[in-house]
Amino acid sequence: MPLELVPYMASGEIQNSAAAGVWDVTFMPVDEERKKFVDFGSAYKDTATFRASNRASPNATHIALAGVDEAVTRMKAGDCDVIPLSRESLTGIATSIPGSRILDGGILNSMTAVAVPKNKPAALAYASAFIEEAKASGLVRRGLDNVGLKASQIAPAGMKP
Repeated sequence: MPLELVPYMASGEIQNSAAAGVWDVTFMPVDEERKKFVDFGSAYKDTATFRASNRASPNATHIALAGVDEAVTRMKAGDCDVIPLSRESLTGIATSIPGSRILDGGILNSMTAVAVPKNKPAALAYASAFIEEAKASGLVRRGLDNVGLKASQIAPAGMKP
């Protein structure tokens, strides 16, 4: 099958375009809000979300940014104090922000899973089977390791959100 990659800056943009017919399959963190827009298949790893940050620190001023690069730029400029991301994402960027540190604990334990637009059961079944096969063969582990996410945990076989 031909492959066309459709780039997005954030998973919120992906979920909001689910009904537009622009993409067929994606990978994103699972949460109840996203389940309104997409059907999730098999899980493969853990992440954190902006909504979790809002729930975890309701008295803070939260700002939505275009992506991690903008967050790093804003932090370096002194425009923000915290970047709420997964520990593995923070490990990759902390060294580029002088004086930064990663706090203990976390704001959310969730999973990342394959997803398709709502009401496409055949696509969901195919994508889920692919993820299960990729986990069993070690493809997911190798892919995460190759991009420096060696501490990421792989979801157990058959795990559904």
